[in-house]
Amino acid sequence: MAHISLSFDGVDSADLVNRITTALMMLDGVDSVEVGRHGAEVEGRVRREALIEAVEALGVKVH
Repeated sequence: MAHISLSFDGVDSADLVNRITTALMMLDGVDSVEVGRHGAEVEGRVRREALIEAVEALGVKVH
């Protein structure tokens, strides 16, 4: 199982944290997700690019 870290800015509400968590958990291969205001920690067998696309679809830029 892979561990992937994502860093991002602009997450300033619990609602957006919850939306990011939901979007990441819905991806095939994701086993667990921990999301905060400045990033996410993901465990599972999933492409990093798929995680980035899911977060950026919510208007949050991953760096």
